[in-house]
Order: sequence, then C-alpha cells, then structure tokens
Amino acid sequence: MSSNSLPSFVVHRNGRAAAAADLAPLAFAGHAHFTAMQVRHGRVRGLDLHLERLRSSSILLYGRSLADDPVRACLRSALQASPPDHSLVATVYSPSGEFTAGRMDEALDILIRTTPAASGPAGPLSLCAVEYERVLPGIKHVGEIAKTHYLRQAVAQGFDDAAFLDRRGRLSEASIWNLAFWDGHAVVWPRAEMLQGVTMGILRRQLQRLEVPQREQEITLADLPALRGAVVMNSWTPAVAVHRIGNTALPHAPAFIELLHQAYQAEAFGAP
Repeated sequence: MSSNSLPSFVVHRNGRAAAAADLAPLAFAGHAHFTAMQVRHGRVRGLDLHLERLRSSSILLYGRSLADDPVRACLRSALQASPPDHSLVATVYSPSGEFTAGRMDEALDILIRTTPAASGPAGPLSLCAVEYERVLPGIKHVGEIAKTHYLRQAVAQGFDDAAFLDRRGRLSEASIWNLAFWDGHAVVWPRAEMLQGVTMGILRRQLQRLEVPQREQEITLADLPALRGAVVMNSWTPAVAVHRIGNTALPHAPAFIELLHQAYQAEAFGAP
C-alpha cells in the first residue's frame, strides 16, 4: 500500500463485496444519507439510534426505508470481514441516482465501508463562527461541500474548525460535530435546526439516567461569556474541549468533559 493511500478494510454493497462497477456510478453522487459509527470488539454503542437514523432519513428522502433485519445483516457481514476495532459508515441510496425523479417501487441499496478506528483530536479546539445553515439539517446526507470549505477557511484564519450560526445568530452545530455547553450546573444543548447526532442521543439519555440536569437553549455569540465550558462531539468521541468560538474564550471545564465521557461509557455496546 502506498504511503499516500487511505487504508480500507471492506466496501460492501447490499451485504457483499462491492465491485468497481458498483462503485463507479457513486464516485461523485450527491443524493444519499449515511450514519457513521465506531466499532469496538465487534460491537457498537447506540445501535438502535443508528438504525432509527437510517429508517427516518430514508423515509424523508425516498418515502420508504430498508427494514432493520437486512440492514443488520449487512452490518454483520462488514464487521465479520474487518478487524474487531474499526470505523464504519453505512450509506443508503437509490440506484436511480441524483437528478432523476426516482421510482417509488425501486429498492434502496446500502453501501458499507470500514476503515481504521478513529478517536478524534485531543483538543482543546478553537472554532471560527460562520453563518451557514445546512439544507435538510435533520438528515446526515452526503455531498456537503460547505463543511470542508468552511473547515479549510477556518484553518487558514488560525482556527481548528468552524461552528455554524443560523440566520437568527443562533449557534447550531460545527462542521462534523454537535456542540454542547456547560453552565456550571447543567448541560446546555443549542436550540436550532441541526442534525441530532447519535453520540448526542446517547449522552442525552444517559445523562437523564444519571439525573444530570440538561436543557435546550438558544445560544448566540453574546451568550458565550456566561457559559462555563464547551465541547464538540461526534462518533469519534463524546467530548473534545473547545476553548474559543470566534473572539470569545471559553473556560476549561475538565469536570464537564469527564461527565460526558462517564455518561458515554455507561451506554452498553450492542451487536448487529
């Protein structure tokens, strides 16, 4: 393998190894949705949330969805062909592709790719605040050029990544992350149109089980000085510290980060 190539374990289409002819039409396709997960010892946290995401997003995009059992079978096939610890992305799409009206009687396909396990950056991170609203924000869909565009712009300006402000000035999410804040007592989730991440869903239900106070709040840049900490999260990690958003510094909150990791660890692993 060349030093410039990305390692990959398997690429499966509908539960079987994908051939070049399967992948060529998808090379630049931009109408599909997906879920990303970290597999450890052949098991996954929040599997029910991943399955629900695939079902609900398919219904919104295509008016129909794949049943859980065949999806789980495809996941098992990819897991069995990969090392015990890896990253997995499951993408659902219509074979008729984009720029077509599609057909309601057409079965959906699922493409699964596994790659080496990831754990995210160590942090703390600085986030450039940019005005941007994702199309269909509740769906984790492909082809989002803006995420990479604003990430690269942020890095060029001396930041680590970008956080998004909607047209009302509310913080929603970051490029590939959900945001969470700490007021010294409760976990504060931004109230705005955004993707409800699986890691976010795991944390919310485990924090509730642990009886940790949490609430939703509209958060603008002007609200940041009153908060006592901030993190980003995705499938890589439940919490990476954020020490600056725009021009506003945020205090380090190790107890907040430890709390989120504790809540995440309380979520049981499940097998497809």
